Amino acid sequence: MKHKDLFKLLDTVQEQGEEPVLKRHDRVLILDGLNLFFRNFAMMNMVNPDGVHIGGLGGFFRSLGAMIRQTNPTSVYVVFDGAGSTINRKNLLSEYKGTRNLARITNWEAFDNIEEEHDSKIDQIVRIIQYLKLLPVKTTILDKVEADDVIAVLAEKLVERHNSTCFIVSSDKDFLQLVTDKIIVYRPMEKEYYTPQVVEQKFGLLPSNFILYKTLLGDSSDNVKGIKGLGEKGIFKKFPELKTHELTLDDIFDICARKFKDHVVYSRILQDKARIETNYKVMDLSIPLIDERGKKHVSDLIDDELPDLNSEMFISLYNEDKLGGMIRNLDMWIKDIFSKLPVYKQ
Repeated sequence: MKHKDLFKLLDTVQEQGEEPVLKRHDRVLILDGLNLFFRNFAMMNMVNPDGVHIGGLGGFFRSLGAMIRQTNPTSVYVVFDGAGSTINRKNLLSEYKGTRNLARITNWEAFDNIEEEHDSKIDQIVRIIQYLKLLPVKTTILDKVEADDVIAVLAEKLVERHNSTCFIVSSDKDFLQLVTDKIIVYRPMEKEYYTPQVVEQKFGLLPSNFILYKTLLGDSSDNVKGIKGLGEKGIFKKFPELKTHELTLDDIFDICARKFKDHVVYSRILQDKARIETNYKVMDLSIPLIDERGKKHVSDLIDDELPDLNSEMFISLYNEDKLGGMIRNLDMWIKDIFSKLPVYKQ
């Protein structure tokens, strides 16, 4: 669903009742920080007058500003992967994300070698977090926890406690399993908002079954293997129920047990049951890999007061990094985008 269509729908729902007084948790924007950074780092091959790469840094804040303008949220969260974030999933599946970082995501024009590129990524990410602390935006990182898990818990708690409408911004398809009437996923590369209706239209299945769809087909980006002989079209011939009924993994195994003589794919699923169960655990965001201490951190984050807006220091860092014209009319940009966020009350 495109931007104008989504917000026409939301406005129609809003008009059916009395004019609401918006509160801080009503319309929440949640950004997958590293996903946003890496997309800009790869696409914006820009350097400052000193020859320092600034595409990821400047592009991050341009994208953040654009998303705030587009969704008009009452609060904003930016979530980053913590140090050692993949450890829990690698304990389940050793090859998880095993193909990541094997290829460069930029070109040779910006960096002489991969070590130089890596150092630039780290420097820019650290700097982004310094900038974010100067904005009325909540930023969080949990060691040994992936952003996906934090975002899943955050969205669930916001909906449960405040009936929030949450917009998750990421190109990671894993988030589509979370889509409901209250949790909408925006995929920037497509400029598409995924509501339950859009998930059904694009993938031909119920959003609640998206986790099964990914488990059976696998995910090459995370190095999770699917079932040999089962493709995006064939999966619905083998499991038409994905379109019409909310299924569990046990339902898939039951179907295979009844039909294993009909096609080799059913037999392969039964033979690979243990691996499929592991893959499901790795991908399942309804049971995120985060402990109770981490969940409490997320809960406390929701209750925390917003950081103060420090425009002067933000501009000082911007000038120090010589970002130049990456953000036009910087003073007005800060005022227009961030000054109204603290207005919304708890």
